[in-house]
Amino acid sequence: MNKNSKTILAVIVIVLVIAGIVWYGHSSSGTSMTQNDQSVPSASNGSSTPSAPVSEITKVSNQISEYQNAELGFSVKYPTAWEKDESASGVTFVMPIDKSQVSTVAKLQGDITVTSGNCAFPPVTTVKDRGTLVVGSDTLNMISISNNVQGREYFTRLYSLQHGPICYFFDFSSIALSTSDGKLTGSNVTQAQNNNKAIMNTSDAAFTGMVKSFAFVTGPQGIDETKAPTVK
Repeated sequence: MNKNSKTILAVIVIVLVIAGIVWYGHSSSGTSMTQNDQSVPSASNGSSTPSAPVSEITKVSNQISEYQNAELGFSVKYPTAWEKDESASGVTFVMPIDKSQVSTVAKLQGDITVTSGNCAFPPVTTVKDRGTLVVGSDTLNMISISNNVQGREYFTRLYSLQHGPICYFFDFSSIALSTSDGKLTGSNVTQAQNNNKAIMNTSDAAFTGMVKSFAFVTGPQGIDETKAPTVK
């Protein structure tokens, strides 16, 4: 083998060695990444550390449940039959309407909303009632509003509680359609009107009972970084 052939062969060997090193490096990197991905617990297999629940429901009795929201800092007791719908700023309770009774009640709803800033009732000119409600060591302001528009009865009761820079707002609202909307006639009209009043009053009282059960709760706290141990 002449000198030129030996040189060419040496170059080929060097190229092959370099290519092998590059290939091995990529292969090792890909393997390492795959192993790292597999070693990280995922939420799908249930092996990850669960985060603290934002809210929870506890059954107090056959009729009463307790709703607790650690993030918004409160708990209330409410009739289990109410349907719950949460949002980032609070919770809505939809109250069932007894369809076996002759009535035109179309809405029974209670809301709890938590906002930053000072509490302020909406500007209204037809305040039916105004007062306060003592709950534990706190005093809530209250107004109620009642309107009748084109035969429809609207009733709203509002409570507010200022707690430092946070406002807790409670809103009960109900709507009874016009008896003509329900196509009622004769004695059914009077019966529906009486039932509407009874249903709305009962739901209003249940909502006020829920407000009376209001309590502040403290959510899980993080680690104070000034006291956390130093990682070596």
